[in-house]
Formats: sequence, C-alpha cells, structure tokens
Amino acid sequence: MGARDFRIALKTRHEIEYQDPVFAVEENMDGLYDQAKIIAHRFNSKQKELGNESFLSAAKLNASGILHLLYQTVVSQYLVEQDHDFFTRLTPQITRNHSCQDVLVFFAREFPSPVLNTLQPTAPYLMEETTRGFFVHQVIMENPALVKAAKPLVKPEGVRFPPASLALAALMGGFTRSAPGIGENDDDLFSFLTSPAKAHPDSLTAQISYILREWRDLLPERLRTYLLRAIDFVQEEEKPRFHGGGPGIVGVPSYDSKDMEYEAYSMDRNWMPNVIMLAKSTLVWLDQLSRMYGYPIETLDQIPDHELDLMAQRGFSGLWLIGLWERSDASKRIKNLCGNPEAEASAYSLKGYDIATSIGGWAALRNLDERCMARGIRLASDMVPNHTGLDSDWALHHPEYFIRMQYPPFPSYTYNGEDLSPDPRIEVKIEDHYFDRTDAAVTYRRIDRETRETSYIFHGNDGTSMPWNDTAQLDFLNQNTREAVIQQILHVARNFHIIRFDAAMTLAKRHVQRLWYPQPGSGGDIPGRSGAGMSDEEFAQMMPNEFWREVVDRVAAEVPDTLLLAEAFWMMEGYFVRTLGMHRVYNSAFMNMLKNQDNKEYRDTIKNTLSFDPEILKRFVNFMNNPDEETAISQFGNGDKYFGICTLLSTMPGLPMFGHGQIEGFHEKYGMEYRRAYWNEYPDDHLVGEHYRRIFPLLKIRHAFSGVEYFDLFDVVDNNSVAESIFAYVNGTEDRRALVMYNNRFEHAQGRIENSAPKLVRLPDGSRIGRTKSLGECLGLTFGGRRYMLYESFPDRLTYIVPSMSIFDEGTWVSLDGYETRIWLNIREVEDNEGIYEALYLQLGGKGTSNFERDLAGIRLGPVHKALDNFRSQAMLGTVRDIVSSETIRSKDIRKFVLLAGEAYARLAALYETLPNTTRSAIAPLVQEVQPRDMLQEIQNLISCFDPQRPTTVFAIGGKVMQELPILIQTALLLKVYLSPESSLQEAAEIVDSLMLDRFFSDQLPFLAVEEQQLGEMLRKAAYLAIGTKEVLHELAFANPVPRNCLVRLLEDAEFKRSIGWNEYQRTQWYRKESFQETVLLIALGICLHGGETMVQPMEKLLSAWLRGDMQSEYKVQSLLDHAN
Repeated sequence: MGARDFRIALKTRHEIEYQDPVFAVEENMDGLYDQAKIIAHRFNSKQKELGNESFLSAAKLNASGILHLLYQTVVSQYLVEQDHDFFTRLTPQITRNHSCQDVLVFFAREFPSPVLNTLQPTAPYLMEETTRGFFVHQVIMENPALVKAAKPLVKPEGVRFPPASLALAALMGGFTRSAPGIGENDDDLFSFLTSPAKAHPDSLTAQISYILREWRDLLPERLRTYLLRAIDFVQEEEKPRFHGGGPGIVGVPSYDSKDMEYEAYSMDRNWMPNVIMLAKSTLVWLDQLSRMYGYPIETLDQIPDHELDLMAQRGFSGLWLIGLWERSDASKRIKNLCGNPEAEASAYSLKGYDIATSIGGWAALRNLDERCMARGIRLASDMVPNHTGLDSDWALHHPEYFIRMQYPPFPSYTYNGEDLSPDPRIEVKIEDHYFDRTDAAVTYRRIDRETRETSYIFHGNDGTSMPWNDTAQLDFLNQNTREAVIQQILHVARNFHIIRFDAAMTLAKRHVQRLWYPQPGSGGDIPGRSGAGMSDEEFAQMMPNEFWREVVDRVAAEVPDTLLLAEAFWMMEGYFVRTLGMHRVYNSAFMNMLKNQDNKEYRDTIKNTLSFDPEILKRFVNFMNNPDEETAISQFGNGDKYFGICTLLSTMPGLPMFGHGQIEGFHEKYGMEYRRAYWNEYPDDHLVGEHYRRIFPLLKIRHAFSGVEYFDLFDVVDNNSVAESIFAYVNGTEDRRALVMYNNRFEHAQGRIENSAPKLVRLPDGSRIGRTKSLGECLGLTFGGRRYMLYESFPDRLTYIVPSMSIFDEGTWVSLDGYETRIWLNIREVEDNEGIYEALYLQLGGKGTSNFERDLAGIRLGPVHKALDNFRSQAMLGTVRDIVSSETIRSKDIRKFVLLAGEAYARLAALYETLPNTTRSAIAPLVQEVQPRDMLQEIQNLISCFDPQRPTTVFAIGGKVMQELPILIQTALLLKVYLSPESSLQEAAEIVDSLMLDRFFSDQLPFLAVEEQQLGEMLRKAAYLAIGTKEVLHELAFANPVPRNCLVRLLEDAEFKRSIGWNEYQRTQWYRKESFQETVLLIALGICLHGGETMVQPMEKLLSAWLRGDMQSEYKVQSLLDHAN
C-alpha cells in the first residue's frame, strides 16, 4: 500500500456529508490545502446552520494533515530501515487478546480508511493496517495542538473507545519500547513521533519548525517544502487584518547587507534639490476655493491666479495634485453600496491615465501648468503602478496582466452582488463578504460572457491591512505587464515634472516575492498566496531585474527632466534612492518619531545615515502628515511643537512636503474618495501669520538647506549625558552656514555643543572615511587670529557677534525651554584688523542688535561724531534756537557760533587724515572747506528770515511751531563740508543717513516732538536747508515765478515725494498735509539762507501760494497743483 489517508471519524463524515479519502497523498501534495479548505468550509457551514461557533481552521487542518503524512512517512521509513516486520509481529499479540481486538474493530468501523477499503484487503492485511492506523491515531492523541485543531475529525463528541483501548495502548507501548530505536538518541518509535508535541504542545507551527530543525536528516526535500507552506497557511489565517494601512513599524535603519548593494544614484537636475511641495486633494480644494471665492470653481483652469501667487510668495515650488486621473466608476459604486452616497471613487483606483473630464481634462491641466510654471511651480502627479481599478481597460480586456486563479482561493467565497463592469461582455463582481467585513475578500470574479472564461483576480494589497477591494493587482512576474506599466509611467512623465509613485515598495523584487510568490516558510502576508510560493531561484528566473531600476533608467533616457519620488516604507528608503535610483523617497520616520518624541531613535536614524551615506539624507521626503495620516495640526498641535518640527522640516536636507490644509490649520482628514470638505473650516489667521514669521522666510532660502555637504549633527552634552531631545545641527552652503537647535519635549533641556557625529566623507581619490569635526569647523570658522563670528537669530533677526576662538575652545552652550527653537542664520566670519568688531563685541556685552551694520558704522563714526561735537553743544544750539524764536542775537554770540563751527570743521579735517582706509572708504568724504565769512553770511541771512520786524511772518510762525527746526539748521550747517554746489537733495539726505546723525543728535530727543525711530527721517529734511533747491531756483530766475511750475518740478524728485508722504491709492495721488507744510517751509528757508535778503520776499510769495493750495487740496496732489497760484 502506498498512500495512507488521514482516518477521520465516521460520525463527522456523515455530518458533513463527505466520503472521500482525506489527505490521501504520497508524492504530489499540492491538493492537500485545497481539501483542508473544503472540509473546513463544509464543517463550518454546518456549524453556522446550527448556530454554533466552534469552527475548523483550514490552515491548521492542513498542518494536521501534513503532520499525519509526516508520521506515516517516518513509520514507513522505520519499517524499511529499522524493523520491517514491526506491525507484523505486533498484530498477532493484539488479536490474541479479544478485548484489544475489539478495540481495533471499533477503530476500523468508526475511523474508516476509504483508501484501504477500495483495496479489498485480506483479513490479515486489513488487521495489520488497522493496527498501524490505531498506532498513528495514538500519536495524534498525544498531540494537544493537533487534537484542538482537528477535534471534530479525530476526537468528536459522542465517540467513545471501548475500555480496553487503554490496555491496547499499554500493550503497544511496551512492544514499541522493546523494538529497535530511531534517531540520534535511539528513541522508541512512539516517543520519537510524539517528541515535537511534547516540546511544543500548544502550537502546530512550532512543532513543524521543531521537525524541520531536529528531523532534517529524515525529511525528503518535497516534504520540507510542504512543511514550510503549512506554516505560511497558518500565518495567513492568523495575521491581523484591519482597515487602514501605512508604513507599519518605523525603525532605526541599520543599513545592513541588504542596503549595501551597489551605489547608483540618479543625478539631480538643477531645480530638483530645492523643490518644496504642497499637497492638495484636488476635488476638495476646488470645493474649498468655490466657498472662499463665492462662485463655482470646478476645473483646473478656474483656479484663481491669486492662489498660485500665494504659493509662490510663501516659497512653494511644487504642487502635488491628488486625484487628477479618470477614476474608476466601479470604485465609486462600491463606496456608494457601503453607505456613502456622496463618495467619489478613490483617487488610487483608476480607470486610466487621462485627466478627469470633471476637472477640465487635458486643456485645463495645460492652462494650470503654464500659470504654475510662470511662477516657478512645477506640478506633481501620482502614478499608481501596483494596481488598477476593477473597470480599467486592462482589467476588462487584459486579465493576463493581473494575479489571478481559475478558482476561488477559499470555498466560502461567493460572488452574488452587483455587476460592476461597464462592458456588457464582461461581468465583474466583488466577493460578498467584503460588504459585511467578515472576510478579507482578497479576490473578485471576472467572467468573460463570450468565452465563459472565469478568473478570480486578486485585489491590490500591501499585506499590512485589508486588501484595496476596489482595485485589481497587477502581476509583475509577467514581462508584458511590466512593459505596459513602464509605458504608462513614460506617458505621465511627459506631462508632469514630478511623479509620486504610490506604494512603490510593494514592487521591489523582495516584496513582490514576499507578498505574491513567497518562498516556502516566509509567506502568510496575503491570504491565498502561500500556495503560489517559489524558491528564490525560481523567482529570479521570472523577475531577474528590479522593476524600479528599469523604470529609472528608461525615464532618464526618454524623459530626463522628471523627478521620480517613491512612496516607500518598510526600511527600504536608502535602497530606493541609492540602488534603485529614485530621486526622492518618503521618510515616514520624520513624522512618526518626532510626533511620538522618539527623539533618540530619530537622532540615531540621522546618525546612522550620515555614517553610512549622507547622500541618502538629501533624498528624503520629510513631512508632518500625508493623505493616509491624521492632519499635521491633529498630530503636532498649533503651538511651539508644531513650529519646532516645521522648522526641522524646512531646514534639514531633503524635500519638505506640506499637507493639504496644514498651513491653514485645518483638522479634517480628507479621504481619497472625498469630493468635498465635510467640515466648514476657516484658516487660523494666527497660525498662518506665524508661518509668515517663522517658516516662510526659511523656505525662501531653502537652497541653503536642501543639500547635505555642509550638514552635521551634534550631541548636546550636559554632565556627560546626551540631551537626546535636542536636535542641534549645522546646515548651509560654502559661504553661509546656519545652526538649528530645537528641544522636542515639554521639559527644559540644556547642554554644550562641541563635536559633530561621525559622517562619511568622499575624498578626491574616491576613497571614503568617517570624520568628526568641531563646531567651529562645521560653521566654517578660522582657527586663530583676530576673527569674529557673526550670526542672526531667527525669527527675531537680532545680530550677535562672538569671538571665533571661543567657538573652537568651548563650542556653545544652549538652554532650551520645552519645544523651544533657536536658529543662528547667515553665519559668517570677519577679520578685525582695526579693532572695531572687538569694540562692538564689548559694547553689546553678549546681547544681540537689530541694527548691526548701523552699530558697526556707529563704532567707525565715533571719532567723527566726537570731532563734530560742537554742533550739538548748548552754545551753538542755543544760538540757533534764539534766532528761530526771533530773539535778539548779540554779535559776540554770532562770533562764538562761527568759531565753534570752524573748530569742529578743523578737527574733522585733521581726523580724516588719520582714519584707516577701510573706515574712510565707509563714510562720506569731505568735499569742501567752509570759510568763516561764508558761515557768517548764512547766519546773517538766517537772522533776516526770522526778523520780527519783517512785514510777513511765515518764517517766524514756522520757527515757533517746528520744534525740530534748530536741529535741522544745525544739521544743514554740519553737512556743508560734505556737499558741493552740484549736490542733489537725495545725495544730501543720504549723507545724513551715512553719518548716522540721528545717533549724533539723539540727546536732543527730549526737546523734539518725534520718536527715536523717526529722528533719522526727520533729519533728512535738513537737505532742503543745506542746498538751494534747484527746481525752485530755476523758477525764481523768471520775472514772475509760477508756484505751480515749481511744484510740478519738485514732484519729479524722489526725495521730495518721500518728504511729503506721496502715495497712490485707487489711481489717485495723495500726500500728507503736515509733511508738505514742513517741507515747503524748509525749501523756502533753504533758498533764503543761500540767496540772502533778495530771496526772502519772492520766496515768501511762493510759500504763501503753496500753502493756499494746500488748504484747498483735500490731500490730493492734483488738487494741490490746481490751487497753488
């Protein structure tokens, strides 16, 4: 006799109406699992009818059958090699005892063997085979896990062996122990067969693993394969199935041997490193825009320019539009049938790769693309290579492209629902259990009504969750399928600069095999596929090359200006960019670890990547949410933690990706089937404003952070302990670096930053070494000499100065409150040859300044201000105040005034001879020497203007109401050495700024009606006193000057327009009344100062005309001109 069947209870056979031999195989065991599924299905169906909940597992029943087969195989081998007449000797001993014989008769009747019965055996042979069957049955009874898995078959309720069965078992035991042993330990046959169950009484799979390990010398190769598959089938059943999916467990990459494959990065085009991407769920966005603008915006070409302008202004250069392609009607119908009448089809269940007509089709896309490109924004699109919709052209007319079977993977599957096919020649129905979620429902049924060909096609599946039941899984072992998908990818590349490959990791060779053609012993991820397993060698013959490597090479050759971005998880990120050649790859660890504050883990992720190959960091896509996850605000809040993580997103190497609604603070997670937003949300103005203050300025300088050449990570150490919550790193370019520090926890953290983590460095000769650098080196500072480091704190924009040597000697100490961020931007170094940086460093005392260049200029101008000190003396200022107040001025006061001015001019001239060249080149040069008689004449002219005896009193009135007039006159006199007769108003005003006269006269603020920050702008008006305004002098040369003509010429001067507050609003030009009145008074006074007595009367006439026009102008420039007569 060859094959021996698994003898199951006659009672159970009757109950499930099953009379065929069970597991009666010897060579080809392929049908074993199928029979297990049939028996389990029959039994379970009966149980459901009876309302019972005790069910059989097909996988464990299959494992039980495999173990039975193994027991029989070992027994047969024992008979051949050890004791060929074992049962021939044992049977007579049993039959001599009638009670024991009755037990065998009972066993033969209640546990029949259809295989044995068909042989019509002789009585002795029948009894010997029954003895063997009972012996194996006893082995089974000693296996608790097997009895539990197959109890209705091997130990059903109501079937009781005769009392002598115990005696028979004892008899067999004694006989077995006296027979030759088996195995390395020379165990008796019964003990040997029951040893796996004794080692692992509660687990069939553990027993099988034990057998594979301990009995390897006894097992033929074919049986090893089926034992491994038995494990896979159990794992298929026991693996949790849930709705969702995603990256699964996120771990720290170790870059083991799998990641040490050959290096084959794709070269970036010049625009690629600086892409900052914004995701938009297209249908939801169009709905939100319609609500915002108050009119229908339904197609891509209707998206307002303002929205694109806003993206560009904020720094975005990539726009990922989710859901552009023509979606599957079958997907939409499935979602409707599941209870959402408003649902659209999933954006990842596609009918084909044409832009959906509902959003305007190709013409609307072209329109949007042109407008985006004009603003420096490139469009990104999804490509879904793993699967198609159930009603795609391929699914309907190319079933050979898909993973399919000719029969359902499980006998319980039924397909009685609605036909989802748009083609009357094809029927498409999904499995019924999908709708009540009682089964994973891994296949749908396709029937060709013309040929009657029936296929059961697997749904798309990544093995982490329930299958995507509105999709059909493509078969990448099929070369024609691979080529067809590549052609689709090339089509997408010809229309989009950026392609995001959905679930790209599923198509790496190792995962195509793991999911769909698992090596025996490694299956179980997708129900129904363990039986299709292959060895590594077989699989490699069918799929010799990585699909993605071929895609990358084909796109590079045919559509090279395309950025390929892979959504890849499962610790394959490095492999996808380094070996497969994707330009960018998802880095889900950024979101998950930082959200959960697994700070050490994420810092280790960065460290391990830096030490293995820093280039990988540059190619990460970092994000705070993606369409499959909760929104950024739900995960990170809207406070300092959010902005801290967002700062890392904006300043770390890689491609930053912002989610739909992230900036606005929207909470709703948009499903892939959403056609509109269900929550009526409005942008959080505070959150948006903080982005403008804290994030968008960083995005504008993204080019400084996208690379990895100058990126270094640091441990922050306090008392020999690393503050793992602090992320401290340097990033930047060759000439500008930044230091970013962020504390990703609620509690305070502190420590010193000194030395970087090891980083792999490529040397010019091609070799590579790991290198650690000091903070000073990483910041690009120079060791030694009189050098100072300058940096700007962000976002407060204060500039700090620090001796470079202190960074080399001590690093820097950082103390951060919970979720606090601190950034040093624009780090650069200066050499202090003149001592001015040291002076400023001492002056600031470790504090920052908002006016660094002015502070530095102030240090340089210190000697100049000291030389000019007389001009702010009470003696000179008091004299001028008396003049403009129309007080009587004594001659000796005038002489003293002129002497003090001359003294200041002389000191200034002497100082200029001694100034270093760098300082002299940084300040305004001396242009002329002022003669005392010229100064005296101008003072006399000034006194004449304010003479109380004059018939007109315009100047006198101005002198009383303009508190700042004395300072302006002093400023004008001070400027005389810097101005020539050809100097313009603007040149004079700029000299006021360059000499920082606002600081020089700052001690006069208590006597002025201006704020400190307004003093500089006020002093610029001294330019009108320092020179005679040419536009007015030109008109005064005529016999009858026309006031309007003067104003027309003055309005062509930028400085005059600035002085009067000129502005344009709604196509009307306006001015500020008080500013105009002050300015024209100063113009008139300046003309008189230079022209003398003869200019006073005509200038007063012009001034009066301008002021009359001002009274009637209503702040409008044109009205002022019309009435200035």
